[in-house]
Amino acid sequence: MTVPTATRRIGVLTSGGDCAGLNAAIRAVVLHADALGWEVIGIEDGTLGLLDRPVRARRLMPAEFDGILLRRAGTMLGTVSTGDPFAARMPDGTVVDQSERMREGIAELGLDALIGIGGDGSFRILDRLARLAGVPFVGVPKTIDNDVYGTDAAIGFNTAVEVAVEALDRLQPTAQSHDRVMVLEVMGRDAGHIAIHAAVAGGADICLIPEIPYSMEGLTAKLRAVSASGRSFALVVVSEAVRTDTGEPVAHVKPDGRIRYGGIGHWLAERIEAEIGVDSRVTVLGHVQRGAEPIAVDRVVASALGVHAVDLIAAGRAGRVAVWSRRGVGDLPLEEVVGRTRLVEPDDILVRTALGLGIYIGDLPPG
Repeated sequence: MTVPTATRRIGVLTSGGDCAGLNAAIRAVVLHADALGWEVIGIEDGTLGLLDRPVRARRLMPAEFDGILLRRAGTMLGTVSTGDPFAARMPDGTVVDQSERMREGIAELGLDALIGIGGDGSFRILDRLARLAGVPFVGVPKTIDNDVYGTDAAIGFNTAVEVAVEALDRLQPTAQSHDRVMVLEVMGRDAGHIAIHAAVAGGADICLIPEIPYSMEGLTAKLRAVSASGRSFALVVVSEAVRTDTGEPVAHVKPDGRIRYGGIGHWLAERIEAEIGVDSRVTVLGHVQRGAEPIAVDRVVASALGVHAVDLIAAGRAGRVAVWSRRGVGDLPLEEVVGRTRLVEPDDILVRTALGLGIYIGDLPPG
């Protein structure tokens, strides 16, 4: 591989919500870049680290990655999941463009390229910053929601599913012992990937996701069918962004306008009790899904994407996102990824599988 002589120092940061596998990706970037004779500078707390003077960043040495960090949850660099440096909201309510100060921070670090591990929103901001600073940018997708367009798996997704499946494994015995309906509310924002994967792997009877409409008539009919089969308990998985049967969101709006989901599980359990009189209980996993140690699949995906991101920079192919596709790495132009969301489609293999297993996932049209 021919390495451009101008490339000697890469910056890496994590942006957006934390998840399992981030440290594995950072490790891959550092080890592969070191093999090419490059330095890697870790920027702390995402773009916030670029605002301070001196910039909060440090050189990452291969000796730091002795295997412990590979297994550790979260991100060793810290992260930030709010704010746009091009329109940052100050405590007094004013909006300030902080991008020039961040550009100066990138210049102070002497970076020749930047790798951002984040979601499509982070990619948009980081690419714009990198262009302003005149350095190449490559994105690495991470999110438990798995909604980054163009990649089969984002870093953190598989571990989040594993946590949800483990919860169902633990809820099933108590559901059976007490003749209850157990409702498990999982994260995922506007995409139902976690919910449907967990429902299939965890033996759920019902799975509600934002992409597919449902009705209480269809849901209660499934629960009655379960009871008629001789089974006195049931498992229900619901994604946090699912609305009520009348289309109302179960969420609250933050002062900065962001919507925070939460509560659909309790709403659903109350409706089930009211409709069919069955004792129903709720478990809301919330951020438990983020904090687990990464399972093997996430470590593999994170490592492969981190190495590929360095290869893209080495090949002079900036403005791209490394993706995991068909058990291999690839990459897409940034403009194909940013602004698009990967949702669960009606013809998704997991939807067909769920239907084949008899899971109620909503009221799909015939065919």
